[in-house]
Amino acid sequence: MSVGGDDPLTNIIVEVAANVACPRCAEGKGCGAGLLGSVGKDRQIETTLKHGLEVRSGDTVSVAMEPRNMLLAAIIVYGYPLLSALLGALLAWYLNLGDLASALFALSGIAMGLLIARRRLQSAQCLREFTPMIVENLTAAK
Repeated sequence: MSVGGDDPLTNIIVEVAANVACPRCAEGKGCGAGLLGSVGKDRQIETTLKHGLEVRSGDTVSVAMEPRNMLLAAIIVYGYPLLSALLGALLAWYLNLGDLASALFALSGIAMGLLIARRRLQSAQCLREFTPMIVENLTAAK
């Protein structure tokens, strides 16, 4: 399958082997996203195909996301809950409610931040932004 320069992006399903990890994950310095996936099971993800790249079923490919999008996704996933927890704890402190209330407000903030992040990540715009792209056909490079 090949995509020309003026054609719209083509969606392709890619099977990701469970034993494959990014180099940072292999070093134990990854973002922790692998912990959320299904351990020991291959999974399928929907990707787009870089213009002009040819791939066939069974090819080994390299999949990537723009660094800016990776940073934005990390801010949404980790930053929203952290900021919400901090705001909850600050609110309890401002109201002079004590340590237990501060902890409960912080936990409530984390829950609220997770809900907001989840809603944001499920939006159509986010799904388009954070779709990985097949950038290289590794089978053809051999």
